[in-house]
Amino acid sequence: MELHLKGRTVLITGASKGIGLGIAQCFAQEGCRLRLVARSGDLLAHEAEAIRRDCDVDVQTLALDLSTTAACQRLTDTWPDIDVLVNNAGDIPGGAIDVVDEAAWRAGWDLKVFGYLALTRFYLAKMQAKHRGVIINVIGAAGERPFAQYLAGSMGNSGLMAMTMALGADSPRYGVRVVGVNPGPIATERITKLARGWAQNALGDAERYEELLKQYPFGRAGTVDEVAATVVFLASDRSSYTSGTIVTIDGGWTTRPAG
Repeated sequence: MELHLKGRTVLITGASKGIGLGIAQCFAQEGCRLRLVARSGDLLAHEAEAIRRDCDVDVQTLALDLSTTAACQRLTDTWPDIDVLVNNAGDIPGGAIDVVDEAAWRAGWDLKVFGYLALTRFYLAKMQAKHRGVIINVIGAAGERPFAQYLAGSMGNSGLMAMTMALGADSPRYGVRVVGVNPGPIATERITKLARGWAQNALGDAERYEELLKQYPFGRAGTVDEVAATVVFLASDRSSYTSGTIVTIDGGWTTRPAG
């Protein structure tokens, strides 16, 4: 299917690994110009060079911690004119309310919740002025199915879902779309990190985390490619009537009965 994305400029945060990197690679395969941001400058530069080599597209990078409004403003000033914003940077800690202290909780929310909010505020205004653009928020299925062992993430994701739906319901009058993607358990370093904590709590042994992953739909975690393909489609004109909604990619995990 031709998505007609060639030549569009796409900004992706948290793009040095995992879902963010997979999204960048998928947009590159469609011929998009990439603007990639992550805290790890060396890793980001390495992956950007690989994308240039494989896809022959324009890729620019910026090493930046987006946990402050000033950093988000710097990013917007550096690349003010983009067609698609993919908010993906985040690292909210796993753990119950008595495990995640206030400092860790606030740090996680500063990067993901307030980082998404700031970049959406800045770029939405620019897109509204041009009467075109797409904002895609990569959030997380825990916002739909909150659970106590990931309370900070569940609450943060729920808030980002509300922001996405509210803004996406209003933005079409300006010619802009805002949508969200809720990955469930996806095979990345992050899910392994979280699963180890859950295994320690549930089974008393962090090394038994793979036993928990086998309980997911289809007996596995999802793949980065499965998320990336959805994000790229949502950004395209093939999905031009999609705004204010959340697409969940979790194999049915969110809605299946507990137990």
